[in-house]
Amino acid sequence: MSWRLKVSHHTGLRYSKPVSVSFNEARMTPADGGGQLLIGHELRTTPTARVQAYTDYWGTTVEAFDLHEAHTLLDITSVSVVETSGTTPPAASSTWEDLATDAVRDRWCEFLRPSQYVDDAREDPARAALMATLSGCGTPAEAIHAAVDAVELHLRYTPGSTNVFTTAAQAWSAGQGVCQDFSHVTLSLLRPLGIPARYVSGYLYNGSGQVGDTVTGESHAWVEVWDGAWHALDPTNGRTVSEGHVVVARGRDYADVPPLKGIYAGGQSEALGVEVTLTRLPR
Repeated sequence: MSWRLKVSHHTGLRYSKPVSVSFNEARMTPADGGGQLLIGHELRTTPTARVQAYTDYWGTTVEAFDLHEAHTLLDITSVSVVETSGTTPPAASSTWEDLATDAVRDRWCEFLRPSQYVDDAREDPARAALMATLSGCGTPAEAIHAAVDAVELHLRYTPGSTNVFTTAAQAWSAGQGVCQDFSHVTLSLLRPLGIPARYVSGYLYNGSGQVGDTVTGESHAWVEVWDGAWHALDPTNGRTVSEGHVVVARGRDYADVPPLKGIYAGGQSEALGVEVTLTRLPR
């Protein structure tokens, strides 16, 4: 089963003093491939800028633009239409021996190591007992599901309790966070076990599923794990990824996939916040 969704993502920055020049990158274009079809996409900026698109190291579409006129406000709206599909776990899973081969570890080495926001949970006394339990699972598939269950049990979803700079260790210690933290903590448990795992950012439609239904939401994050093949899990919601998930970017952690980042010359900046709406369209 597949869904057609329209995604509108509005964000931007306000500056305390006029900015004379800014260089920006937006990662708001839904992925095209892997069971997802990008039908249309448009990025609008105010002030108007020439946008150039390229694919980054992780396979994400990046839209880069710079402004060379004085401005106190940067307003960005991304509108996309995408066709999604549900995902199913692989029919056969790998063994611990399969994941320990040089071929697997070399191919996915970047998704097996700690990264900016994802530590090695084995080095945290607060997670040592859990890591011992996960290491004793009979198969990687069992460990994956046990890790997701443990994260869902330990973390409480609390908007505003963390920020984009919160690490997996900090979120675990606090016992709360948002989707980004649920994903980072899950990655911190799986990678030390030798299970390749990566961070995914995108959007989540949580409406009724009726054609024409529009919901207000935010950017969402989940994980993909390699157990003989890549498949996706949503630790925040404790379930597999469905037709309501729209993939935008993949990487080691949030640092590889921020929706908007850049540098500028001028006054202090203030985020305008994020407004996301998703509408299910007829196919």
